[in-house]
Amino acid sequence: MPRSKKGKRGSGKPGCLRQDVLQLQLCKGLKNGVKGESGASDDELTSDILSHYSSASEGASVIDEPINCTSGNDTVDELTALEETEDKLKQCIDNLTDKSAKTRLAALESLRQAFSSRLLYEFLTERKLTVSDCLERSLKKGGGEEQAAAATLFSLLCIQLGGGDEAAEGFKMLRPVFTTLLIDTGASLIARQSCARALGMCCYVSAAEDGEDLIQSLSLLEGVFMATYPNGEGVLPIVKPGSPALHAAALQAWALLLTLCPASKINSLLDVHIPKLQCCLQSPDVNYRIAVGETIALLVELARDIDEEFEIEEGLCESLKGLATDGNKHRAKNDRRKQRSIFREVLHYLENEEFAEEKIRFGVESVYIDSWIRRRSYDAFKEILVSGVRHHLQFNPLLRDIFGLGAPLLPEYGVKTNKISRFEKHLFNAAAFKARTKLRNKVRDKRADVM
Repeated sequence: MPRSKKGKRGSGKPGCLRQDVLQLQLCKGLKNGVKGESGASDDELTSDILSHYSSASEGASVIDEPINCTSGNDTVDELTALEETEDKLKQCIDNLTDKSAKTRLAALESLRQAFSSRLLYEFLTERKLTVSDCLERSLKKGGGEEQAAAATLFSLLCIQLGGGDEAAEGFKMLRPVFTTLLIDTGASLIARQSCARALGMCCYVSAAEDGEDLIQSLSLLEGVFMATYPNGEGVLPIVKPGSPALHAAALQAWALLLTLCPASKINSLLDVHIPKLQCCLQSPDVNYRIAVGETIALLVELARDIDEEFEIEEGLCESLKGLATDGNKHRAKNDRRKQRSIFREVLHYLENEEFAEEKIRFGVESVYIDSWIRRRSYDAFKEILVSGVRHHLQFNPLLRDIFGLGAPLLPEYGVKTNKISRFEKHLFNAAAFKARTKLRNKVRDKRADVM
């Protein structure tokens, strides 16, 4: 198995709203006279404040509004903030059953923002069945946009619950719904695309130890993207407009689940899929070509983990070279640039077995993406969590286990906060204004000398 598992992932309790509130108390440091004791100059003060301000991370979702830092000696009233935030979340959950589709969509979007921007383990543990029932209703009876939003939100719910038995229970309940939507050719393409991602992610985090669920999910996803495989004469089929995005989502979800498969399963898939995927490199859709190229690299990496002497055909490298140097003018300039960049990496790995390492920073920590397996895992979480992926890498035990980061760091060890106080913003604005005024005065003085 490419990733070792010690016991059940997600067995420990992830963080909660109370932890997020306590982290925000770290921003008290500047409120009692920044300049007084240090004796620093105005320029040094400006530099320090600018540096502190630039290090603050992006703001969280609209659900975070009640939580802020105070400028006095009193700390934030965490109980009040917690109650206000939970009341908003409860109202959003209630709105999931509203008669108005617009209201349900707004509730799904608000919950998506909240689930991706912070940990809500304790809150959701008490309401997981309620939320799951509401999402099942949206998936069965909602329109395409609502179905897509509900599938994404269920993926976030599984990530919040930390995998293990709690997430597996909900996955077993909703997997038949995902299956029905995914194979329904008359369903909305955006809903089917979201279901493909959700099926891969939910199986990855909640059913990794269940071989039967894993094999069934792989087969289901195969049935979607294999529609792009060439026929017996080697001719690629003509697909409907919008279908390549669905095929790419299914292929990427399938590749994610491959990272959990045993060597025997990988060996049985190599000879079947690599030649077919090589033909799909000629697809007219650039995003699907890129998904195919990355999947080929992942398959080769898995094969080399099993057999160090695994060899690829020369024709595959030739196809990749053509895409890595593609200069066809009939393709958009940005598409050509993106395609060449990705396929240069794929070709370099296949020829030299070297991966272009990437460093992802969050808080005071970093995670290194040093293989195609880790890149596929990180990209899958990033697609679901969007800008909240760094927060979850910092505090979510599930992601920290998957990427080998250990237990979350405590606030006193320098973990950066997600928000700065109004007082800090005031200090920054005052220092910036003073620095700007001094600079302008210097310019005016020089101009006066010239005149």
